[in-house]
Amino acid sequence: MLTYIIRRIFLMIPVLLGITVLTFMIINVAPGSPIEQKIQQMRFGGAGVDGGSDAGMENSGSKDSAISEEVLLALKKQYGFDKPIHIRYWIWLKNLARFDFGESFTYEEPVIDVIISRFPVSIQFGVISLILSYLICIPLGILKALKNGSAFDVTSSVVLSAMYSIPGFMLGIILIIFFSGGSFWEWFPVGELYSDNYDELSTFDQILDRVHHFILPLVSYMISSFTVLTLLMKNSLLEEVKKDYIRTARAKGLNEKIVYLKHALRNALIPIVTGIGSFLSVFFAGSLLIETIFQLDGMGLLGFESLLSRDYNVLMGLLFIQSLIMLVGNLISDLCYVLVDPRIDFS
Repeated sequence: MLTYIIRRIFLMIPVLLGITVLTFMIINVAPGSPIEQKIQQMRFGGAGVDGGSDAGMENSGSKDSAISEEVLLALKKQYGFDKPIHIRYWIWLKNLARFDFGESFTYEEPVIDVIISRFPVSIQFGVISLILSYLICIPLGILKALKNGSAFDVTSSVVLSAMYSIPGFMLGIILIIFFSGGSFWEWFPVGELYSDNYDELSTFDQILDRVHHFILPLVSYMISSFTVLTLLMKNSLLEEVKKDYIRTARAKGLNEKIVYLKHALRNALIPIVTGIGSFLSVFFAGSLLIETIFQLDGMGLLGFESLLSRDYNVLMGLLFIQSLIMLVGNLISDLCYVLVDPRIDFS
């Protein structure tokens, strides 16, 4: 097992390099650039306008009397665009060895600080939604399997299908209209993760205040994940009870619940553990639309804003960390297979 883990870790290196090369090339050849954004701000008093490629920007900049060649060269040097793209990538790669993603063009501070500043929203919603999903969906899937075909099973399936068909951002708008002072009741606040007087509250009141702010966006985050995980648990368990060893257990006269919960459940959990490795990705969980609707500064909104402003360093930092988390999560999922089913051997 240790050999397998070491081998997988070494395989992550070329995969990460491939991802960073592709993303760096795509980001840098895409239309628009930080230099062009800065030039447009200089021309129009801060009104950023997207435009053509770097090459087109250079030609137009050199011909435009409002922007001198000296200013253009100074901007290129400031943003590092005075070097060829492969040299810029090599410099970025060397800085990466020190976990230095450079400075944000937009926020004018280290990229890692910008990313960390958005952690509170993403990590809290990510961790809570992951825990609640597994705590609710796995028991619900088991119960649906035990009562397969019953009125409870049919009714819950209809409800879950309806939940899955509702986009999270649309549900968020509906919840705000009805419960956040949109047109009806004003039961829940919108924006931020706590009240202005949060520091003055007792510990218990602080917890209640957090829960009060979390309810609506958390429901919007989780609305569709319930259906997939619940039905996966149910169908996996139903498929498992059709196998020969389960028929043997029934033939011995074992109680039906014991057959399900003691013999079939462990093997039925194998497809479920596929997603357990994704728990690392909760640190970067985020939804652009939901964060915009509820006025939350999370990772989804940061990525979108960085894309619009062509903040290359922030985009590369986000993509690298998310790719690393995905690869480590896949490794953890494989290790979870062994814990659930000892017959699996990766050696």
